[in-house]
Amino acid sequence: MSPRSVLVLGAGMVGVSCALALQKRGFAVTLIDRREPGRETSYGNAGVLSRSSIVPLNNPALFRSLPAYLGNRSAALHIDWRRLIGEPGWMLRFLWEARPGVAAERMAALDSLTRHTLPLHRALMQEAGIGHRLRENGTLKLWRSTQGLAKAQAEQAMLARHGIETELLDRQALSGLEPSLRPIFPAGLLFPGNGSVDSPGAVVAAYAALFGSRGGIVRQAGVNGVRRGGAGWLVATDQGDIAAEQVVVALGPWSADLLKPLGLRPPLGVERGYHRHLQPRDGAALRRPLYDVEAAYFMAPMEQGIRISSGVELAHRDAPDNHRQIDAVVASAREALPLAEGAGEIWRGARPTLPDSLPMIGEAPRHPGLWLAFGNQHIGFSTGPVTGEILAALMAGEAPPADPAPFRPGRYLA
Repeated sequence: MSPRSVLVLGAGMVGVSCALALQKRGFAVTLIDRREPGRETSYGNAGVLSRSSIVPLNNPALFRSLPAYLGNRSAALHIDWRRLIGEPGWMLRFLWEARPGVAAERMAALDSLTRHTLPLHRALMQEAGIGHRLRENGTLKLWRSTQGLAKAQAEQAMLARHGIETELLDRQALSGLEPSLRPIFPAGLLFPGNGSVDSPGAVVAAYAALFGSRGGIVRQAGVNGVRRGGAGWLVATDQGDIAAEQVVVALGPWSADLLKPLGLRPPLGVERGYHRHLQPRDGAALRRPLYDVEAAYFMAPMEQGIRISSGVELAHRDAPDNHRQIDAVVASAREALPLAEGAGEIWRGARPTLPDSLPMIGEAPRHPGLWLAFGNQHIGFSTGPVTGEILAALMAGEAPPADPAPFRPGRYLA
């Protein structure tokens, strides 16, 4: 019997992970993207492999921050009001999903994904021959304010209830871990169960190369549409139609565009984000990624230098750049670490987000053989491999490594 054919649309971390997981189960897989693997959303993150990211963005604490957010007074969030005026329904649904009654359920669902992050990535990196890119010395979350210690203690207690280890740090302990940091952080948490990488884009590219070395096909082509065809599906590309028995849509923030002509309208929002690279000066170095809570940026050591990543911008996916946030956080990062004046080009990406902050993983309702894997928001780089394992297990009729019910497409698609 010939292998079952599958087209995976999208070569970011989620799509490449789906391709590898399906290939492992004997499917004949072709991976298609308009760009080389790992060059879109998966390229621009902080490279964190996060076990600890189990609190959804729209948690109950969101309501306390709304006045600052709505006035664009926080570096954590910038709102383009043209988007909200044009899409009020999405924001109202996003806020509705922040109600306290569903917080525990959302956290449990995210916990079921992030617990697989480091083991799956570690195994894939070894298979792909890039084990040298993996750091297993944790990540940091730091507070500048005098209230930081109490906030760190509260977060430590919350995460402990989920079995997530943390270490409380004072200024002196932090200096021992990161000697180059200026002493502006009186409190912090070390997350020893988190890992990180020195080039997220290179990691995705290496995973795609592993897929290719095992007989998988990687095609660089623009995807223009998907429709029923014969006994399966036809994907229209700028190089012609490609047929397969089944299709996986893993196009991140572009997924909804492809599904709309099929009558499938997932409420997929977009969180835009920016980064730029700066070089350390005066012999400074950073050993692990850190998140500066009050200043709302990630700082991570990368091949290209120190990557500074901004907070969330709620704007139309393809709107012109707005460098307000990245300029503000670069200035804040200079307060924390000696950084040279010159800075690299600004990169912008878009993270796909559903109102409940959970991904969509499973078969599309009323469309047998059409599978969906998107909406992993800001933890897609971490949870891509387990997303692939869940989806491939469902397609192969196996028991998945996590309960797929919270991620079922039918919660938003009829």
